[in-house]
Amino acid sequence: MNFVQGRVRVPEPTRTAQAVPPSERKWPVSYQSIESLAISADVFIIFLSSILVGVAYYYITFGISGDLLQYIGSAAAVAALFVSLGVGRNLYDPTELLDLRVQLQGVTATWIGVFLFFAGVVFTLKIGSEFSRGIALSFAAAGLFLLVVQRIFWSYILAYGLRRHKFAGRQVVIIAEDAARPGLFETLIRHGFEPREQFTLPTKQPFGDRDDEVSKIISYLRESPSIDEIVVSGELDHCSDLIRRLARLRELPITVSFVPAGASAKILKRPSRQLGENICIELQRKPLDSLELAIKRLMDVACASIGLIALLPLLFLTALAIRLDSSGPILFRQRRCGFNGEEFHILKFRTMSVMEDGQKIRQAGRQDSRVTRVGKWLRRTSIDELPQLLNVLSGSMSLVGPRPHAVAHDSEFDKTVGNYALRHHVKPGLTGWAQVNGCRGSTPTVADIRRRVELDLWYIDHWTVTLDCVIIARTVIEILRGRNAY
Repeated sequence: MNFVQGRVRVPEPTRTAQAVPPSERKWPVSYQSIESLAISADVFIIFLSSILVGVAYYYITFGISGDLLQYIGSAAAVAALFVSLGVGRNLYDPTELLDLRVQLQGVTATWIGVFLFFAGVVFTLKIGSEFSRGIALSFAAAGLFLLVVQRIFWSYILAYGLRRHKFAGRQVVIIAEDAARPGLFETLIRHGFEPREQFTLPTKQPFGDRDDEVSKIISYLRESPSIDEIVVSGELDHCSDLIRRLARLRELPITVSFVPAGASAKILKRPSRQLGENICIELQRKPLDSLELAIKRLMDVACASIGLIALLPLLFLTALAIRLDSSGPILFRQRRCGFNGEEFHILKFRTMSVMEDGQKIRQAGRQDSRVTRVGKWLRRTSIDELPQLLNVLSGSMSLVGPRPHAVAHDSEFDKTVGNYALRHHVKPGLTGWAQVNGCRGSTPTVADIRRRVELDLWYIDHWTVTLDCVIIARTVIEILRGRNAY
């Protein structure tokens, strides 16, 4: 195999041997072992919380330590379910551990879900008399607190370790094509590997000298017994050719891994499953599965029903104020695009002297002359949006989701923002992630609508029940602040 540049030695400043100063000692922990350590730490914390809380509670209340075996059994059941759910949600993946916000939401939701599940089991089996509610509640509070503290620790320690190249890692050799994945060398260093050498294999080269050049690579590897792994990188289309060219690497008892480069790498990042003898790669998934949709719908119906009953006096007074202030209907109806692009009529208290719902609609601006006297106050406090609780009950909207725009504006925005239509993958909301991040009011520029779409799509990709509760709470704060409300 003829190398165009032969063996390519990495310049001294970027070689792993020089990447970390000699004075900087590595931790005796590899990046790949973080997941197992995080799981073990969670199990330890759950057992510790259960035992300490149980012993302390009984000692303070009765002067005895209580049933230690019961504390251990409870901890084992909780730990087994919590860790299983956490693994299923990738909460222990090192990359996910770096995202503190996702971790706090995921851990809190999973922990609460586990205790609600066991509460249901205890109620169903009618064995509540065998468990102390005080211990259970204390265990839930203490365990959640310690798990949250641990996630803060992991977020900090992982970021520090990756930044300072602290993780001990396997020594590797890189063999890459001309079109190899850019930054692979630096990526390996950041994730605890120690690249010792890099070779380049051009995609086009004469056949005659291939064996000779592969022999040179093998000779280098035989002279370097400390090498633990060979990382081959190239386009997936060239994979079979690379395998043929590097078949002699089988002579060495070294692990060989392939890192796809180019467009093929993006496809392999998608979730996959076994389909008979084939691998099925998911190019697009439904944003929420059946269980998540049921939970979200239950939450919508319950909160909208309670809200309408509790706010009935306010709704009546608002309707009366609109009737006395100006002529026209109390409610304003306008066509909006909902889930999967289906049209529905959104309900609002009328705040303007016009009832626009045509091909062209002018968005409300500051000091807009079309806004009535009562309308200014209603828009400022967002009370004009409250009739949408009826849309939530009917199922055309959700409490939380991307805010729907008029059909005329949807057609306009769809032409200027490429991913705009993806907002319709979930039901539109009475409030949303974009709104609590300051994106209220009109969208006079393309940058404004792009920012709003970006936040809406983030919400769709990261939806959880906890996130919905956070958005609802932050909506109240946002209404009090009154940003961009006019």
